[in-house]
Amino acid sequence: MSLDDPVVITCSISGSLADRGQCPAIPYTPDEYAAEARRIVDEGGVMVHIHARRPDGTPSYEVEDFRAITEAIRAEVGDALIINYSTGAMGVSVEKRLLYLRELKPDVAALNMGSMNYAKYSRKRKQFVFNAVFANPFDEIIEFLTAMNELGIKPEHECFDLGHVGSLAPLVDMGVLHPPLHVDFVMGVVGGVPPTARNLAAMADNVPAGSHWGVIGISRDQWLLVAAALTLGGSIRVGLEDNFYLPNGEMARSNGDLIAKARQMTEDVGRRPATVEEARKLLALPARAAA
Repeated sequence: MSLDDPVVITCSISGSLADRGQCPAIPYTPDEYAAEARRIVDEGGVMVHIHARRPDGTPSYEVEDFRAITEAIRAEVGDALIINYSTGAMGVSVEKRLLYLRELKPDVAALNMGSMNYAKYSRKRKQFVFNAVFANPFDEIIEFLTAMNELGIKPEHECFDLGHVGSLAPLVDMGVLHPPLHVDFVMGVVGGVPPTARNLAAMADNVPAGSHWGVIGISRDQWLLVAAALTLGGSIRVGLEDNFYLPNGEMARSNGDLIAKARQMTEDVGRRPATVEEARKLLALPARAAA
């Protein structure tokens, strides 16, 4: 990747954990997802990462909820956004997570590239407030990749640590993973790589040649990581799954606020946001058929 490449700006509309008690802007219903998609497109975003929810806000891994959200987004913005589904979960079978990929065939699907401790730590309380093992063994990774290859879905390799980046090479060698790759570094989760510019550079240095890469910064470290990625030649993701706050500490009123800031930072360092057509080319996705 090069500083001359346009920047793919992605938005994770709504994660599966946070709720409106924490941030009132988090969408629950398909219509709310669609309204957020419109704001994202208007501010320069070209891809949305989707965790499905039921209309009451509870997380869902059901085909009908992914379908309703996707159809609402498409009705609002057409092909102006690349659709990326989450496949990460604890306690949900691989078969269930593959079902909505098989039924709906998104452009892209996220794929976690390794197991890890996954926690939240409170410095005030001096204890973990959440602590689990996020299991993503190679057998499951290969099962997802095999299905994605069959379905024509581009994997987005989410790497929470440097070792996860190192896991890409043997999968390429096996022939279950086909370059060029689309890799994102998830930084700021306790149990994963610490969120520093130096660590981001190290991860970028280890991706297979020819890969497209970006950063996913968690919580308020997000903006420092966005700045680092932009100056290293990478792409960026923001959104209400990852962080609720603008750099000045103000809570975002919508995903549009976060995308607007990401676009401004992109332009401030002398780079250019990618169009959706350019993003599809950078990610090695097929061009959309003309209507």
